Amino acid sequence: MLEKLVSRMTPKWRDTTVALVFLSPFLAVYAVFLVYPIFYSMYLSFRTVSVDTDMFNVFSDMRFTGLKNYIELAKDYHFWWSLAVTFYYAILYIPLLIFSSLVLAVLLNNHLKGHSFFRSAYFMPNVLDMFVVGTIWMFLYAPQGGVISQIMNALGIDFFSREGILGSPRTAMLGVVVALVLKNTGFGMILFLAAIQNISRSVYEAADIDGASNWQKFTKITIPLVRPIILFMVVTGMIGALNSFTEIYAMTSGKPNVVVFGKTMEATRVAGYYLFRQWDRMNYGYAAAMSYALLFITLAVSYVNAKILKSSH
Repeated sequence: MLEKLVSRMTPKWRDTTVALVFLSPFLAVYAVFLVYPIFYSMYLSFRTVSVDTDMFNVFSDMRFTGLKNYIELAKDYHFWWSLAVTFYYAILYIPLLIFSSLVLAVLLNNHLKGHSFFRSAYFMPNVLDMFVVGTIWMFLYAPQGGVISQIMNALGIDFFSREGILGSPRTAMLGVVVALVLKNTGFGMILFLAAIQNISRSVYEAADIDGASNWQKFTKITIPLVRPIILFMVVTGMIGALNSFTEIYAMTSGKPNVVVFGKTMEATRVAGYYLFRQWDRMNYGYAAAMSYALLFITLAVSYVNAKILKSSH
């Protein structure tokens, strides 16, 4: 029966059927672990979920509440604070990452001695797990016994000796950003290095004939021609900031506290970490609504950046 059915198929349909058969395990996994959670979280976002201790009936009561979770989210000053912290995080992180990546790419493009080794060495932190990197930096920043704190004390800088870099509201976010920049600089360096090596040497030779200095060649030739990479890193950096969680969880857990307009907030509590807090407190409906709010914000930011990227071409 099956052989007759296959024999009646056209070659195009036969190839399509074979492809679907081989893809079916992947499609099943994709549906179970991605498609289903997306729609189920949307379902939860319109409900208030009561949690039961019975392991066979965890969600004992899921009452439909319409847009209540979204309305409460719009009134939640903690959510808006976490968004403000997220954008502050992005404002610090993205320029530092672009600057460090571009400088390293330019230096390695000059074929310095041992440039192949340095290229691999700078890229290696990028493959490490963020939680591991965050934990290492937490110990480096430790006010008692941390390497960085000891170096600062030796230099007579005792500002961080009591609370540490991650313990001060003024420096905690900068400490997180520095750790993340040093981890991800290698990836940006590879992108910039590939873009710079794609620039025709004749362009630089013409600039040499015109008497251009190295700084003029860098600002008038290199930067304009690697602008698509810069914009790409802005887009991915902004999306990464909106989805950031692991580095905050590992290094600060959203701390330290800071008083803003008479209310106690957390200086490094980004939106992703605040979302985790809601799930941890079993506010599943509210957390689901927050996840969709962050999704729409991410899509809006990506759309604006894509428009800018398109216009740059």
